[in-house]
Amino acid sequence: MSRIVLGVGASHSTLMNTHWAEVDHLPAAHEFRDGLGRAADAIAAARPDAVVVIGSNHFRGLFLDLMPSITVGVAEVIGAGEADTPAGPLPVDRDLAKHVVDTLVDSSFDPAFSLRLTVDHGITHGLQHLVPALDVPIVPIVLNMFAPPLIPLARAEAIGRTLRTALETDGQDKRVVVIASGGLSHRLPWPDWSQTLSDDDRFLVEAWLNGREQWKEFEVRRRQIIRAAPAQINPAFDRDFLEQLTAGDLSRTIAKSSDEIEKEAGNGAQEVRSWIAMTAAVGAGRGTTLAYAPVDEWLTGMAVALFEPTDEGDRA
Repeated sequence: MSRIVLGVGASHSTLMNTHWAEVDHLPAAHEFRDGLGRAADAIAAARPDAVVVIGSNHFRGLFLDLMPSITVGVAEVIGAGEADTPAGPLPVDRDLAKHVVDTLVDSSFDPAFSLRLTVDHGITHGLQHLVPALDVPIVPIVLNMFAPPLIPLARAEAIGRTLRTALETDGQDKRVVVIASGGLSHRLPWPDWSQTLSDDDRFLVEAWLNGREQWKEFEVRRRQIIRAAPAQINPAFDRDFLEQLTAGDLSRTIAKSSDEIEKEAGNGAQEVRSWIAMTAAVGAGRGTTLAYAPVDEWLTGMAVALFEPTDEGDRA
């Protein structure tokens, strides 16, 4: 059986790629970037045969014309390439991806699967900075975290447990790293698609509905809307979440509803589902925070953490 040798959680922000000069003077930005470097070193030291990446999609590969709760890329996976993130084909562990889908179905989930999946920085930003050579085959699992209704956080935990089962029953002997991309607290100036109030709201929903063939045409105004938004970061939420991760017990967060998460930490904090799924996949473990910095210029509480298995059979 294959085994998970390391879990990693990392926030993402494409502004890190495109507007670094604006934050180069900030110790917090360097702290986060250095944390990514330390996590990349830990992944390299774990010598993975495959990397499972759990993240979101920001309406560049999945759209409101059809929005699955869970999507697994099982064949071609293509980076959208927005904001200097990786563009074009990414290496995929097709056999493992197919087995993950089969195991989810056997466990009463209803995942979508794609033989040609476009992923944006919800998947690729983490790969870019944590597996910079892009030389390890991946299994991308995209969770809907921005278009309500969202799966309950407990459902994300169950997905992680099922991922663990998939690895234990794949008949292989692979070393696997699981990366959780997204979070922590932040609020994007994005509407609930059912409650559009302003011209910007209506523009964004139109972009999310009609972007399948033309998402790049909407990018300039999308970027302007995001860049104009004020930062809404809740460091207390973030630090409490990271303390739970250190203890290996996210149950306090998992017990919250989507509405409670958004009220406390913003709509972007819904991405903690990826961290919850990652820790559940690892199983019994302990967390280590490598960096935490509330970076207003990136609108986000930026964190990097390791989650290492403590079960004897899972030790690297």
